[in-house]
Amino acid sequence: MARDGALYVCQSCGSVQPKWSGQCPACSAWNTLIEESGARPPGALAPSRSHKARGLAFQGLDVQTPSPPRVATGVAEFDRVCGGGVVPGSAILLAGDPGVGKSTLLLQVCAQAARGGAACAYISGEEAAEQIRARAHRLGLGDAPVKLAAETSLREITDGLKRDAFDLVVIDSVQTLWSEAHEAGPGSVTQVRACAAELVRLAKKRGVAIILVGHVTKDGQIAGPRVVEHLVDAVLAFEGERGYPFRILRGVKNRFGATDEIGVFEMSDLGLTEVKNPSALFLNQGGERAAGAAVFAGMEGSRPVLVEVQALVAPSVYGTPRRAVVGWDSGRLAMVMAVLEARCGLGFAARDVYLNVAGGLRISEPAADLAAAAALASSALNTALPQDAVVFGEISLSGDVRPVSRMETRLKEAAKLGFTRALGPLQADGAGVKVSGVARLADAVAKIGDQAFG
Repeated sequence: MARDGALYVCQSCGSVQPKWSGQCPACSAWNTLIEESGARPPGALAPSRSHKARGLAFQGLDVQTPSPPRVATGVAEFDRVCGGGVVPGSAILLAGDPGVGKSTLLLQVCAQAARGGAACAYISGEEAAEQIRARAHRLGLGDAPVKLAAETSLREITDGLKRDAFDLVVIDSVQTLWSEAHEAGPGSVTQVRACAAELVRLAKKRGVAIILVGHVTKDGQIAGPRVVEHLVDAVLAFEGERGYPFRILRGVKNRFGATDEIGVFEMSDLGLTEVKNPSALFLNQGGERAAGAAVFAGMEGSRPVLVEVQALVAPSVYGTPRRAVVGWDSGRLAMVMAVLEARCGLGFAARDVYLNVAGGLRISEPAADLAAAAALASSALNTALPQDAVVFGEISLSGDVRPVSRMETRLKEAAKLGFTRALGPLQADGAGVKVSGVARLADAVAKIGDQAFG
């Protein structure tokens, strides 16, 4: 039975409940309510502080505000995702799966920025200073003038940052910090929210850029209350598959730049190496293209990326055909297959269908519809697409092939890598690439079957 005055905080959404229950009434998550001291019930106001109100000072929209200055870290891919560098006084949240390389990336960022003249500090709540120093020597960064500290107490960290002046501070991670003002344990919603808010206030007041490392849950979401994502100025996601060497730094939120930029790195024994041409990393450079493979000319932020989409259509040996997809939306695959059946006469009812994006990259833009359809049609008809051809375009339920954004940029990237032909919408046109435009998906399937496009 709950004690009088006990409050329970949901570790998923942060809502405060007066009594424990198996399911959170706010977010419907199970077994997430934990008793925490110091939490306030919904609607309760914080203790008032006596001060004289000064009123608001309003400004007009016509006031000229200079662009925020930026600190170049020396890691071009990281600066690209941040919008051209780190803004002083900003707070950045970097999240990623365990072992993906978050600490390695930020240690390299700190070291390169320090070599460029910035005052940098690396504070870890998960490792000792000796462990960080050993990793720095392994990465060849032992001579970088970076200040190291191992601390989890929020008061000790803030006192140290107030005593010394820094341009860039990395805190790894926010889930390990604790504030003595709250009795909840480290990693709880109350502690994470309080520590993040205090560090963001310190960043704004002192003009120092702070990068917070955040953990993720088993379903890939950033752990802790969502209010932390609203507090910070930028949220970066560091992604990568364990079986592949590449890592992708993706901007999820950015108040000082675009939110769809990506940075590509390659993991090696000497740390993370920047990849200047991601298309070469995701393409198969040797041999003839087999049936069921299509090269998709995609866009990741402002960067064009070419990647191979592979499909396999095989007779089903079970009563219910299998549908498996890796790197693409399974719902999108079902829609494309339905259009191929209804508008193009290709049957998949008694066939297993497998779709894979080579290299472990995940594609989310609708422009990949035609590439996936071309790979499926190529496998079903057992006809290989030309080696020097790329495919892109969006497919509607009526079977029309619709134009997509930045088609000229996609074709320029294809021409740079030696591709001379393309299958896409009628409106597509690019120098150096001969485009075989189609208005309907049935026309594209006919060209693939006849090996006539381009």
